[in-house]
Amino acid sequence: MTALTMVAFDGTRFDLQVADGTTVMEAALRNNVPGIEAECGGACACATCHVYVDEAFTALVGEPEAMEEDMLDFAYDVRPNSRLSCQIKVRAELEGLIIHVPERQG
Repeated sequence: MTALTMVAFDGTRFDLQVADGTTVMEAALRNNVPGIEAECGGACACATCHVYVDEAFTALVGEPEAMEEDMLDFAYDVRPNSRLSCQIKVRAELEGLIIHVPERQG
């Protein structure tokens, strides 16, 4: 299990213990984190699971691949640390990861 924190737009913190191999999107949905819609169910076919990776973790999480970058074009308020949470797999190296949910999706 890896600890991660998701911060809703209103500042509510969700401190989670997540099984390695689970996506951040799956963890958000299972824990009722508001603001993650995930309309495509994690297929990287929409941008409704858009999140901001805390800047302390951006290098560790890595850059989006081409398909994810294309989908981010449809997201609201894209920033350099934007990612689709369906594309971030939890792993031990991400212990303490902080994810911020944007004001709205698309």
